[in-house]
Amino acid sequence: MGKCNISVFIISGFSDIPTLQLPIFGLFLCIYFLIICGNLIIIGVIWRTPLLHTPMYFFLVNLSFIDIASASNILPKLLVILYAKQKTISFLGCITQLYIFMSLTFTEIILFAVMAYDRYVAICHPLHYFVLMPFRQCARFSFISWFIGFLDPTGHVALISKLSFCLNNYIDHFFCDINPLLHIACKGTAIISMLTYIEGTLVVITAFMLTLISYIFIISTILKIQSSEGQRKAFSTCTAHLTCVTIFYGTLICLYMRPTSNISPKQDKYFSLFYVVLVPIFNPIIYSLKNKDVKKVLIDLMKKYL
Repeated sequence: MGKCNISVFIISGFSDIPTLQLPIFGLFLCIYFLIICGNLIIIGVIWRTPLLHTPMYFFLVNLSFIDIASASNILPKLLVILYAKQKTISFLGCITQLYIFMSLTFTEIILFAVMAYDRYVAICHPLHYFVLMPFRQCARFSFISWFIGFLDPTGHVALISKLSFCLNNYIDHFFCDINPLLHIACKGTAIISMLTYIEGTLVVITAFMLTLISYIFIISTILKIQSSEGQRKAFSTCTAHLTCVTIFYGTLICLYMRPTSNISPKQDKYFSLFYVVLVPIFNPIIYSLKNKDVKKVLIDLMKKYL
């Protein structure tokens, strides 16, 4: 592993509040259960309902898979740390966790931009929607999102894996994130920090601008609709996506778009907590409550089986 001089890392978790370890374990166990169940329900409902076999819901299934994978990449290890106090993670396990976390984050960024484009086509070109967004095109967009998402962090992770950690293997965090790892490295971190910040910013800004441009056209089209009822119906098809995008970018900007000089390990840990927990648990809730088609199917299923 290049210049690495240690074989394991110690993850602190939330050891700064030892009396609350078991309550925190219970809380995160419930959160993990809700994330898995909520997203599996979304996937199952879409899979079993022909009415929902449209591009928007195809992308929503992809989003649910990302949320499940992201939570499963971090929370099970955190639960072990909290309950069994087994705080060690192998170097390979740490680098793998970092790579999966970064890959899924980039994939979600791109997928949200694709979903914004889908809403643009649906509202601005409704008569040509299924011509412009056939299943083959949706599958292509999905593949591109996952491919770029998992390709983009490879250079960063390869460089990090070659860092020397000066026999300091204590990560003051609850998972292997990039800032805590760079914090305990001996040298050579400036280039990686700059590369990560610049490339991450470019990816985020590019995806954000595509999303913003899509919504500029969407809002412009909605404002041209004569009736207020028509405007409300058109905008209602975007509210779930727009809400999820706002939460996603809000937490992402707070976490990674800050100057590195202003980042303290404890502050970074709790900002990360918001991102890791809020995004995957809110996505299925928002799409269930703000999407009339999903809500109707869920209500019908509850009436049928309860």
